[in-house]
Amino acid sequence: MPKSDAYIYDNLDYRHWDTFNDGKFNHPFVASYSNGKIGDPVDLLKDQPYYSPQAPFGGAEDFIWSPDSKAILYVCKKKFGTDYAVSTNTDIYRYELSSGTTTNLTEGMNGYDIAPSYSPDGKSLTWLSMKTDGYESDKNDIILFDKSSSIRLNLTAHWDGTVNSFIWSNDNRKIYFTAATKGTVQLFELEVPSNIKSKSLPKIQQISTGDFDITGIVGQTGDKLIVTLTKFTRATEVFSFDLKNKSLTAVTKVNDDKYAAIAENKIERRITKASDGADLFSWVIYPPNFDPAKKYPTILYCEGGPQSALTQFYSFRWNLQLIASQGYIVIAPNRRGMPGWGVKWNEAISQDWGGQPIRDYLSAIDDISKETYVDTARRAAIGASYGGYSVYQLAGVHQNRFKTFIAHNGLFDMRSWYGTTEELFFANHELGGAYWDSKNEKSYTQFNPIEKANNWHTPILIFQGGKDYRVPIGQGLAAFQLAQLKK
Repeated sequence: MPKSDAYIYDNLDYRHWDTFNDGKFNHPFVASYSNGKIGDPVDLLKDQPYYSPQAPFGGAEDFIWSPDSKAILYVCKKKFGTDYAVSTNTDIYRYELSSGTTTNLTEGMNGYDIAPSYSPDGKSLTWLSMKTDGYESDKNDIILFDKSSSIRLNLTAHWDGTVNSFIWSNDNRKIYFTAATKGTVQLFELEVPSNIKSKSLPKIQQISTGDFDITGIVGQTGDKLIVTLTKFTRATEVFSFDLKNKSLTAVTKVNDDKYAAIAENKIERRITKASDGADLFSWVIYPPNFDPAKKYPTILYCEGGPQSALTQFYSFRWNLQLIASQGYIVIAPNRRGMPGWGVKWNEAISQDWGGQPIRDYLSAIDDISKETYVDTARRAAIGASYGGYSVYQLAGVHQNRFKTFIAHNGLFDMRSWYGTTEELFFANHELGGAYWDSKNEKSYTQFNPIEKANNWHTPILIFQGGKDYRVPIGQGLAAFQLAQLKK
């Protein structure tokens, strides 16, 4: 028995991301510091079975000092077990150092409340907030709380987008933020209302433009924002953004020597008419030295998420420049469910995983296949997570469009996935709920790749992580077994 590694669970949330839970919880501590010595640390959540920072990826952004240093604010989802697994309701708590008392500052706000930040003058508290419990990709808004009046105001309620991250301007008058828009991530600004009691909502404007992603705002110096920027063909570098003339200047050039020896890829925007008549935007990445008189094998890239933006990202896992540079054309559609095209477009994928989003993919590949340089005998579809699901679903409905597939950690059997995934709030929102509830039948039949197993006839390469508890290993094993048995 001393060598046993058995665990006994009587509740959900028994494992998360890639780790089985062992009854331990991350907590923030505070301690005095004097003459180089740290005093006795105090656990802000002593004896409470909750995580702060958030599991699995929360960090130092989940707690801050109050401006007067008399309190600490921290982010926490104070739920345990099954209640934890089905909810996204994090709150921002204020811990008073003198008394040890805790106050919930976001009581009654039922979705994610994260990233607390005070204005430079300390008079206002802001944070990012989603409205709906259980919906992890809900519209992300900036909330302002004015301490003098105790008024809470949603500064972006009227804006048709979702916020990635934000900072205050040094003069307390503006908030700068990043957000996906039309296939890129750009800078935006809003003017903080001078009279919050009027509850008038601010004008919001985009202040940067270009075929790139602003991946973060480091800070402000004078009339400039220091930002990080990337695009399909360049890894992240630091830039200075001039707020007066709206120009970008490189601060770091770490990779310039490397890229000087790498051929350029042509990148184009492409608009396709979707099956329902809507405009469907895609990025098209061409191989170096592209010659339209030649024919090229062409890859449909299916983004995961499902509600993650497909912008000018640069990845060391899925790198579209690298893929295209092997001699392929890559088309990457902003299908239904992606941020950057309005809240309604973003929400359209929920409970319709195998419907319009899959038709969007087929519309995109059919449209570019009209070009003479696309070799229609050599087309592939690739993707991970929901992108892997998309590949499995396409394998059953593509009607000989594709010669081959690559699926990475895709969802293959929605019933077994629902029974083994860990963040059930995601499954409940995206599929409508459990497989035994008849109202969700379409998610587990028509939109379930395993139901189309008899249609599989195309070669497929399958990647599957053994410790991916979001999409457990059985998904990849079952798909591989099907592909092998059908030869």
